Amino acid sequence: MVNKKTPPSIEEWLREAKADPAAAKIGMFLAHNGVVRETPKAKVRQGLDDIPPVKGMLFSYDAAKVETAITETYNLNGIFYVRAWLNEGQLEVGDDIMYVLIGGDIRPHVIDALQFLVEKIKTECVTEIEQSDC
Repeated sequence: MVNKKTPPSIEEWLREAKADPAAAKIGMFLAHNGVVRETPKAKVRQGLDDIPPVKGMLFSYDAAKVETAITETYNLNGIFYVRAWLNEGQLEVGDDIMYVLIGGDIRPHVIDALQFLVEKIKTECVTEIEQSDC
């Protein structure tokens, strides 16, 4: 089994992004930090109440699919900087699942791009297996 990874520094990512050649075109950065929560997905998304709390998660991803999703995000209007990091292995409640940083010209473009990339990663690139005591 793969061990979970050390998460990146968002502050360092922002320093690097602001030093990027495209930085002069960027008016906003938006970051996402997904974290393992104890509330099961089925309870949050489907309203099911008889599900035990999550104790951990087995998490993996397809790196090639993530790179494709990042490339597609760069093709969106006004997007000039995209970075993503995904964890892997056995994760505990509170552990980081992913970080995403998007830089673009205006707020609506950046918000749309963040939503696009996180949704694409979550639906097409990762495998999440929630674990409970039951």
